[in-house]
Amino acid sequence: MGLSIFSTHPLHPEVTRALSDIGPYRVASAPETGAILSESEGANVIVVRAPIAEDVIQQRPGLRALVRHGAGLDMIPMDVATGAGVLVANVPGANAVTVAEHVIWSALALLRRFPQVNADLRTQGWPAGRAHSDGGREISGRTLGIVGMGNVGQTLAQMASAGFGMQVLCHTRSPGRVPAGVTSVSLNELLETADIIALCCPLTDATRGLIDAEALARMRPWAVLINVARGPVVVEDALIGALRSGHLGGAALDVFDAQPLPTDHPLTTLPNVVLTPHMAGITEESMLRMGQGVVAAIRSLDAGALPDTLVNPEALPLYRERFGLPG
Repeated sequence: MGLSIFSTHPLHPEVTRALSDIGPYRVASAPETGAILSESEGANVIVVRAPIAEDVIQQRPGLRALVRHGAGLDMIPMDVATGAGVLVANVPGANAVTVAEHVIWSALALLRRFPQVNADLRTQGWPAGRAHSDGGREISGRTLGIVGMGNVGQTLAQMASAGFGMQVLCHTRSPGRVPAGVTSVSLNELLETADIIALCCPLTDATRGLIDAEALARMRPWAVLINVARGPVVVEDALIGALRSGHLGGAALDVFDAQPLPTDHPLTTLPNVVLTPHMAGITEESMLRMGQGVVAAIRSLDAGALPDTLVNPEALPLYRERFGLPG
């Protein structure tokens, strides 16, 4: 019969067919903790696109692996999974182009004042919308600062420099990943120098609250901030203050402290903000690539092998003991 597979979300049709060929395949009725907990009973593998509660791991004796449909691991309680002998794999890099394109699109929208143009054209007419054009700015030749130099950061750097002739700075804890032509600088130097700052880093103890009131005050007047990392990397109240004061030219936010973003959130009232519902990495193409990575990982498990993208090898001794596998 193969492995029993449970997904927190519907997946690409081609991926759904491939997973169904491996073994019994089910999808949660809703991507919520209660539904995931009650409906994942009997699953050997869970495909993760929503936060996984500790109870899901602790109450599933047959659970072999959690496979992240994407790269970020903040939806998975890694210590709990490893302590329970549950393997965790992900799909790094599959949506890097997608997210990088989203950053460029967002930057262009902010620099050309698209939110204001679009709103005023619709509500006040042609002259009101067109009046914003004199304040628009070109992206070519500007300085881009990237926080985080993983797959997304590297792809964005290449796209910005080769496509738009931008000078690219980065701040990273992995100096070996800095591409040629990109200058690695301190966070303060990046904040003080860049016209556009893109947050592409993982959410960790070190990055939580990284962009606070002090950091925002260091940014150049009328610079723009783009967050495709995780919401808590930015202190939202401080960002709202910097936008309202006119210090920042705008912000494009794909992630938030609370998701879904409440409809009455103060960010929804600001004219110089682009808001998207955590979709920077989602296109038809990226969904297929991420799904194909998931299928590859689960096929390896079904064949008695390990996924190439295993991220917690320290779970292997207990995993092998649980399922009577050779070391």
